[in-house]
Amino acid sequence: MVDPADLLRWCSVPADALVRHPDARLRLRLCADSARLGHLMARELVDAITATEGTFRVIVPCGPSSWYGPFTTLVNTERVSLRNVEVFHMDECLDWQGRPVPRRHPYSFRGFMEREFYAPVDPLLAVPENNRRWPEPANVADLTADLLQTPADLVYGGWGQDGHVAYNQARRHPYSALSVAQLRESTARVQENSPDTVIALAHRTFGGAYQFVPPMSVTLGMAEILAAQRIRLFSDTGAWKQTALRVALFGDPTPEYPVTLLQEHPDVLLTATVDTARHPIAEHPEWELQC
Repeated sequence: MVDPADLLRWCSVPADALVRHPDARLRLRLCADSARLGHLMARELVDAITATEGTFRVIVPCGPSSWYGPFTTLVNTERVSLRNVEVFHMDECLDWQGRPVPRRHPYSFRGFMEREFYAPVDPLLAVPENNRRWPEPANVADLTADLLQTPADLVYGGWGQDGHVAYNQARRHPYSALSVAQLRESTARVQENSPDTVIALAHRTFGGAYQFVPPMSVTLGMAEILAAQRIRLFSDTGAWKQTALRVALFGDPTPEYPVTLLQEHPDVLLTATVDTARHPIAEHPEWELQC
């Protein structure tokens, strides 16, 4: 467990001191706002694709959402062929029986990506259908074998309120706690979503109606993520991600915040908006908090 005294110290660091902080264990850069972050993500992914000879294998998230429009615009206007791109989607939400939610559900990641990431691209440039690798309960073993045998060139993604990467959430089950080693070696799987993830998504999308949040998910594991050559995570979600960012930068690797395991990877860069780098504790030094 993260020591509250440590957490208080990390959250007290001013946002403008994070990037070059001597104790930071991961590289961080800041963007002014969501729009600029989206354009940055789009530009860098296009550049990575065009700089690669042969097949470019990339793990992509459903979010942050600000980069899809700029990305498809760049692809279409610059005539960037995606024919040699192989896309591994990070995760998908499932209903209580482990079945994908309807494509028009707000948390159908496949439905969203089909509409926003694939459909706007000129068909002559688009990622071929058989290069679009969707995680499903029936194919998790195949995805693991593929991504461990031939690791991805790049992971794009974000981090959750508990520091989850893909849907590698903090496991809070009272009878089966995870060690760092177990989390590090975790592979693609079907799982129950943690209660705090359900509550966070309910607040974010459904006005607190947790009844409509998918209770299960299928996700790539940390093993597939950590095997990739480069990892680039982004966040423009503000308060929802502020504490997890501080733990990622300063904390020891812990299953309580899975993003901390990225400290073990040789090529990781976090990018956050200024609002995500802020923290209310840093902005209220007059508060008397007990640890």
